[in-house]
Amino acid sequence: MQTIISRKQRVLFCFYFAFLFFTLQGQTISPYIVVDQFGYRPNAQKTAIVRQPQAGFDSPSSFTPGAVYKVIDVTSGATVYESSLTLFNGGATDTPSGDKIRWFDFTSVTSPGEYYILDEGNHLRSYSFFIKDDVYNETLKHAVRMFFYQRAGCEKEARFAGDGWADKASHVGPGQDKNARLFNKKTDATTERDLHGGWFDAGDYNKYTAWAAGYIENMMHCYLENPKIWTDDYNIPESGNGIPDLLDEAKWGMDWLLRMQESDGSVLCIVGLADGSPPSAATGPSYYGPATALASWAATKAFALGSIVYKQIGMDDYADQLRTAALKAWKWAELNPDAKFHNNSASNGSQGLGAGDQEVDESYRRLSVRMAAALYLFELTGDKSYLNLFENNYRQLPLIMWTNYVSQYWADDQMMFLYYLSVPGVTESVKTAIANALRTGFNKPENFAGQISKDGYRSFIESFNWGSNQYKSNYGVTFYWMAKVSLEPDKNDLYFSTAEDYLHYIHGVNPMDFVYLTNMNRYGASRSLTSIYHTWFTHGSPKWDQVTETTPGPAPGYLSGGPNASYTWDGCCPSGCGSTANNALCKSEEIPVNQPAAKMYKDFNTGWPLDSWALTEPMGAYQIAYIRLLSKFVAAKSTDGIILPSISSEKNVYIYPNPVKEEMNIQTIANIYSVDVCDISGKLLTHYPLSGKNNVCQISTAHWAKGVYIVKIQTATGTAIGKILK
Repeated sequence: MQTIISRKQRVLFCFYFAFLFFTLQGQTISPYIVVDQFGYRPNAQKTAIVRQPQAGFDSPSSFTPGAVYKVIDVTSGATVYESSLTLFNGGATDTPSGDKIRWFDFTSVTSPGEYYILDEGNHLRSYSFFIKDDVYNETLKHAVRMFFYQRAGCEKEARFAGDGWADKASHVGPGQDKNARLFNKKTDATTERDLHGGWFDAGDYNKYTAWAAGYIENMMHCYLENPKIWTDDYNIPESGNGIPDLLDEAKWGMDWLLRMQESDGSVLCIVGLADGSPPSAATGPSYYGPATALASWAATKAFALGSIVYKQIGMDDYADQLRTAALKAWKWAELNPDAKFHNNSASNGSQGLGAGDQEVDESYRRLSVRMAAALYLFELTGDKSYLNLFENNYRQLPLIMWTNYVSQYWADDQMMFLYYLSVPGVTESVKTAIANALRTGFNKPENFAGQISKDGYRSFIESFNWGSNQYKSNYGVTFYWMAKVSLEPDKNDLYFSTAEDYLHYIHGVNPMDFVYLTNMNRYGASRSLTSIYHTWFTHGSPKWDQVTETTPGPAPGYLSGGPNASYTWDGCCPSGCGSTANNALCKSEEIPVNQPAAKMYKDFNTGWPLDSWALTEPMGAYQIAYIRLLSKFVAAKSTDGIILPSISSEKNVYIYPNPVKEEMNIQTIANIYSVDVCDISGKLLTHYPLSGKNNVCQISTAHWAKGVYIVKIQTATGTAIGKILK
């Protein structure tokens, strides 16, 4: 349906395009030629999308692509490839985007470098992008660092968070997380628990056990799926301790889960936190909900899989602690399967305890969490009673119960079944039945493999509902696993390249021409998000509302929820919002209504009654799904050598000589806060606190024994880590 827009909207769109277009060497950057703004791996499939809007806010624009497109080397200005375009779907309009689409395939360009796509006839070009093996490494660091910014009870020192987002530890004052009380016994001091730590779940500050356990579970999968890429230099407080920073971050969440576990093995389900901007400004009390079976099964998943992973990296004591916690949580949940709690509910007096409700009542949804916990316990212990539980119940889930049913709304179940196919020791007949059901389901014409070539932006999802960017990421991870387990061996390459197309969508190959991550322009993006719905980065904040030349805006690396076809004004609009002033807020700015589904988005941060949270709010579930997808395409890199990258890619830290004799010299552009020297296992030997006022230092090494040492240098812009030989 052709969108009808107001004259005011047309004026706004003209300003939008006037802002977006600029001229460089006689060529104008165009929103109609969309690329992965970070870039592409050399041997990856590479397809730019050339779009002609037919419906939506940008459809008044007139654009006809030229006949030939070129890849231009930014440094030399030379044409390295040229070709005609491939018309998608015979020229029919792509329904989700409202665009007529052409594909420009430049896969044959593999030489590392910086490039852009040129429509020479129209004097239009794309944003510049890189082709290189490690093109996504920096992006991954910032995506993972989102969880650091979401930590509750952790001081965000400027040297880790950056000056723009430094903050004191939040929710650790009187009556807060270290002294949280049961929600319905707020005056009873005997209910106090130390429940500090964990992560803010989304744009609000509440901590939900089942969801946090899911994030940890996915972090463990991220590590297991590609262990060589995870380095120890993400500039978080634990960087340089010899443990991959992803697993340090997961441990922050895991330690909170351990605090949520009661002595009988049960696991509390939620901690409700007060709001404030910045987080340390929140002074209200913290309250928790009771133990539930769902929280205990979910925690079992995180504990069991975590025990497997931490054992692999040599953290035996911690792995054993998690094993014990998993077995206790499982035992309690199995004895109390009907223990439920709906938070924020009038029926039990828990209004205000959290914003979302993590409890589920459907028996098959509860069963899937229980089955995943049992599968990990089988892997952990080898006890076949856990495997029997899984294999005796798999027919009760939608994949089998609803006849080879797959959907974007059942990603957790589908991923659990794909993972099952990779577990040694499972029953071959059950494995065959599950593989057949998945293969049949994924090839149905309405979904997954059945739609690979039927989406103009090469990243099909069923529908653009709340959190569409999570669905995009989950689809990509699913295709990766379809290749990993060789569900259809002759299609492994196709499925792997398809997974990467979903990553390109989030990085700019979308009809909004956005990188759907906040504040990433200094890290390779050309048009990342400037705002996001979040209690910290609240609307109207003079510092954090929006990225500008003078204000930091939201921290880098947050993934927004994404386009939402059901988005509209709050239900009180236009005249029932309580007052004339409130009613006027309904029309205080334009919002994306009556747009094609993939264009139902705006880069804004306005709360009620425009309810921007339905589009731009982040969530741990969105973030970890994206991280899991992104991590499949990140290059492993060594930290050996005397030139070490700091957190800002344009900075360098120099250590010389190497090998050292009597002294070690360190020089960097940024001022140095501290130097840590560790043995090869990561054990701290010496800490050298420095003033942060100089960018050079000398350290005596005359007393060092011969051997290899790990040196961690903390500077004003980040952390550098390397090995030094004496």
